[in-house]
Amino acid sequence: MTDDRDAHRLNSIEIDEESLAAVSRDQEQERQIAIFDLIEENYFEPVGAETGPYDLRIALIENRLALRIVATDGGFDQTHLLSLSPFRGVIRDYFMICESYYQAIRNATPAQIEALDMGRRGLHNEGSALLQARLDGKVKTDLDTARRLFTLICALHWRG
Repeated sequence: MTDDRDAHRLNSIEIDEESLAAVSRDQEQERQIAIFDLIEENYFEPVGAETGPYDLRIALIENRLALRIVATDGGFDQTHLLSLSPFRGVIRDYFMICESYYQAIRNATPAQIEALDMGRRGLHNEGSALLQARLDGKVKTDLDTARRLFTLICALHWRG
């Protein structure tokens, strides 16, 4: 018998190339690490799905976040559209502190880098908790999965 966490997991993640924003080398590396870490370990249980694993496609459709979830066996196919409005403030603040953090890595003291990293992690946790709340009733995730998904959501091109 399989563990529930093993049955409900992401098998692959695809980000719509047309939805991606131009990013720095640091941001691209963060995105690739998030995808790798997500595939390695995650808990992702769409409400109404019997079992996974699942393939996830993330895109923007008419200024909404689109999450298309398909079970690899074809027995489940669902798309959730989420408003971006609740995410805008935390993502704006997250990008500002990330930019400061990346600059600090190159020329700041360890104490300054640590302070910025703590702030960055705090905003990342806030965005992850918001994502979990917005997915309530649609998809269950653990905090680590939500954190990595939030990283990928930040990679999308935000219009407006």
